[in-house]
Amino acid sequence: MADDKKKNDEEKPKKHAGGEGPVTDPKAAGSGEKKPKKGSRKEKAPATIAAAPGKARAKGDKPPRASESYKTTVAPALMKEFGYKNPMQVPKIEKIVVNMGLGEAINNNKLIEQGEEQMMAITGQKGVVTRSRKSIANFKLRENQAIGVMVTLRKARMYEFFDRLVSVALPRVRDFKGVSSKSFDGKGNFTLGIREQIIFPEINYDKIEKIKGMNITIVTTAQNDEEGRALLKHMGMPFRTA
Repeated sequence: MADDKKKNDEEKPKKHAGGEGPVTDPKAAGSGEKKPKKGSRKEKAPATIAAAPGKARAKGDKPPRASESYKTTVAPALMKEFGYKNPMQVPKIEKIVVNMGLGEAINNNKLIEQGEEQMMAITGQKGVVTRSRKSIANFKLRENQAIGVMVTLRKARMYEFFDRLVSVALPRVRDFKGVSSKSFDGKGNFTLGIREQIIFPEINYDKIEKIKGMNITIVTTAQNDEEGRALLKHMGMPFRTA
């Protein structure tokens, strides 16, 4: 009897003190496959996963047209014009900042949402809402109130936006005679003001409530205005001749 009872006890699985399940043998558990550590090659996602929709165009197989033009045409022309000995001395576009001021958003908060949607359509990148730094009673402005939308473009998206701005958007301006060549800040950076956002073909005229303007600042690595002006001119910026 004692032997039979002992065999029955061995056959029954052991339970926890709380009675929630059987006790696992640590040796048996260790004999299985080990889990891959974080950051190991086994844990990484397969290469067949599609890229994010917003990054497919910016990081595609074919580089932007303006970027290829800079490497093949603009850079050699600037080296010859200014006598640079090192290719790293050649100025280039570092970033483009697009800012849309929405002062009327103080009374209408929907303008901020519309500005974000339009900025996303124009630049292909989500904008950052700019806010007031201090309160001004005369303008009925409170501190930290949303008053605009801003986007900073770099690399592929920057070149794509510049190409669309020069070849598509600016020619659609009424009575366009070129942009002023005096809008430099003394360090080779150029700022362009646009009165109507509808010059961009991505904006649907029937769906907007109000015409808005924007400022476009092109930041370059040029040392002076002459180098910055030559860079933008070679890249296709239509400067006013007279």
